[in-house]
Amino acid sequence: MLFLALNYLRVGIQSEMQYRANFFIQLLQSLIALATGLIGLWLVFSHTTELNGWSQPELLVVMGIFILMGGVINAFIQPNMTRLLEEIQQGTLDYALTKPADAQGLISVREFRLWSLTDVIVGIVVLSYGVYHYQGYVGIIQSIEFVLALVLGSILIYCFWLMITSSAFWFVRVDEIVNLFQGVYAAGRWPVAIYPRWLQVGLTFIIPVAFAVTIPAEALTSRLTPLILLGTFALTILFVILSRVIWRLGLKNYSGASA
Repeated sequence: MLFLALNYLRVGIQSEMQYRANFFIQLLQSLIALATGLIGLWLVFSHTTELNGWSQPELLVVMGIFILMGGVINAFIQPNMTRLLEEIQQGTLDYALTKPADAQGLISVREFRLWSLTDVIVGIVVLSYGVYHYQGYVGIIQSIEFVLALVLGSILIYCFWLMITSSAFWFVRVDEIVNLFQGVYAAGRWPVAIYPRWLQVGLTFIIPVAFAVTIPAEALTSRLTPLILLGTFALTILFVILSRVIWRLGLKNYSGASA
């Protein structure tokens, strides 16, 4: 599967390189989004010195992770889930199902958007700037926890996307639900603790935005406890199993164009 994923990655890069103008378009979009976020941050801190206990450099860390994770989603997860959704609706998923490889693994690596990695680079720059101006201590333990939380958050987002997309095996109008994720994910540019309790629950356990953005930021700012990290790991395992089960059940209800 790794060899197959690398082949698809190579093909994706070659395809993207044919449209190099898209890089500048993506870069412009990334800079506009960054400017919008920074303006919002400036407006907040023009009236206060902290937001629910988070200082300006710490919120820059949150923003950097938000942009970085958005780049990962747009480069790897969303393109594959969008293609899967279209193939389910059109009955053309047979091509992937007949391949001598695990179907879930195959449908998860076929698409790659190289220029979306611009957001990853911009996110790393903002994140690094925030860490540089952070007044606290960022050591090896915090860095390891950050990387681990970031990986677990990415897996959770992938599993969530797969479960939502797999619902197309039963429901026709899934496009709106998928598009809704983009709007909800925008809430991740701020720590979830600033939101009302009901929204915190939704952004944590229903749509795992908190695990993708806030918890990695908490790891870097020494807010993350071992219990929360353990809970994140347990929830990730649960989402992996649940997404696999939903995917397998969905395949049993699938009728392709060749059926």
